[in-house]
Amino acid sequence: MSDRDPRIWAIVGATGTGKSDLALRLAEALRESGNPAEIVNADAMQLYRGMDIGTAKLSVDERRGIPHHLFDVREVTQDAAVAWYQPLARAAIEAIHARGGDAVLVGGSGLYVSSVIFDFRFPPRDPAVRQRLERELDEQGAGALFARLQQVDAVTAARVDPKNGRRIVRALEVIEQGAQTHGAALPDEPLLWHPRTRILGVEADRAELVARLDARVERMWEQGMLEEAARLRADGIQRGTTAPRAIGYAQALAQLAGEKTEAEAIAETQALTRRYARRQVSWFKRYPGIEWLSPMSDPRDILAG
Repeated sequence: MSDRDPRIWAIVGATGTGKSDLALRLAEALRESGNPAEIVNADAMQLYRGMDIGTAKLSVDERRGIPHHLFDVREVTQDAAVAWYQPLARAAIEAIHARGGDAVLVGGSGLYVSSVIFDFRFPPRDPAVRQRLERELDEQGAGALFARLQQVDAVTAARVDPKNGRRIVRALEVIEQGAQTHGAALPDEPLLWHPRTRILGVEADRAELVARLDARVERMWEQGMLEEAARLRADGIQRGTTAPRAIGYAQALAQLAGEKTEAEAIAETQALTRRYARRQVSWFKRYPGIEWLSPMSDPRDILAG
């Protein structure tokens, strides 16, 4: 295999660690060396058109002329499932490689990243089972179904948000068919989908990251999070199954509905963001061969490594 063969650079880590900036600087360094690198999104919420402030999405002007793929490709009323995303992301990467460039995959949605870089197979689906479980979710609530999941698959239950009814239903659907759940979909030694893949984890001091995340949530409201949520509500976000549950948007929508004060919406978003960041770190620490870097790492040192 030649050093000229195209690569995938996967830049992963917790929210707020500076992944997007490092991805831009790495892509710029590659392009300066004659490699027409392009960036591919692996953040589930940045797939959605109009969800900008709450996802810290780079504007077109902030992308420095570097092609970006799989941003703003779903309406907020549409589902954004991993099984839908995987073939699109891989097709984008293959197209970049065909143009002679490296693909820089960047994002913190662990399941989305894993589906692209590893030989990731999806458990079976059964629409009838899914519909029955969704009815039970509506009738009994997420707590009852989560308790059932804990009884039948404690390992998966430990990795699922107890309030995420959609994920709980999916796990139970798979279990009823005698298959492994998403919790077991990433084996201890996963095989890479593309042999020239380098996984770069961006990490920050925990106390520093918590302060940064809390401040970022406050800035979201200062920059117009409530107004953005109001526009998305008009676009039908509450008819969607994924977008309205996004951290920050769910709280802003509750504030618009008069169910939370602004202070309560901000505080809940901060708490959930901190918890999400912890889960992200735990997920990516399982990746074999991951290289942990500072957000301010020099891309030239990365390329020389």
